[in-house]
Amino acid sequence: MTQCRAWFAAFVAALLLAIAPARGADVDLELVLLADSTGSIDDDEIRFQRQGYAEAITDPMVLSAILGNAHGRIALTYVEWGNAGSQDVVVGWSVIDGSAAADAFARTLMAAPRRAYGRNAIGAALLKGKALIEGNEYRGVRRVIDLSADSANNWSGPPIEAARDEVVAAGIVINGLAVLCRQCSGRPVGYDLEKAFAERIIGGPGAFVVTADSTATFAGAVRKKLILEIADVSSGSTLAQADLAGAARLSR
Repeated sequence: MTQCRAWFAAFVAALLLAIAPARGADVDLELVLLADSTGSIDDDEIRFQRQGYAEAITDPMVLSAILGNAHGRIALTYVEWGNAGSQDVVVGWSVIDGSAAADAFARTLMAAPRRAYGRNAIGAALLKGKALIEGNEYRGVRRVIDLSADSANNWSGPPIEAARDEVVAAGIVINGLAVLCRQCSGRPVGYDLEKAFAERIIGGPGAFVVTADSTATFAGAVRKKLILEIADVSSGSTLAQADLAGAARLSR
């Protein structure tokens, strides 16, 4: 009788585990997309940026990179950041494991209103990404924060370098998208933005910067960046290495 009860308890526990929500689910990657929503970015450009990410996450090459990993799924969230007190989770944590999930993510991204504004607070944005990763319910083989911006200024909140070091010390890689969108509303900065990203913002094994130098190349730059992150450039993945051209890398 005791053995029967033990067997039954084990069976019930296994059944509950099987039907429970994906709490603590294993994924290949936990990825926070931190998109610039500061004063240099008007509403049209916000939509343009979102469209670039929506097109990229639903791109067949990106989906192939996701499905080609061990678990065949990633956990993804999209955050727009402005000043130190203005950070908006536009799309919460979502598991992308195929075209249906990617399409749903893209629709949600395009439908949400803009809520983040203000002057650059990159350090605060990086720490927001760290908190989101450490507070979610997923177990990622890798953990990455991806920050896009059209400048490397930091007007409020913690210093960029201190925030970067804290994030990297937690085992999280920081990659960057340097936006040099000359036709957008924001004025281009008077310094080498890609170099500033490499020296001040990105960090961790295999960290890299991808540059979007025009409106025409933005979606392609986002797609390249996602493939590099999903396929894991630091692992020597053939797919990632094939898409590495034009990306500046730096390991810290």
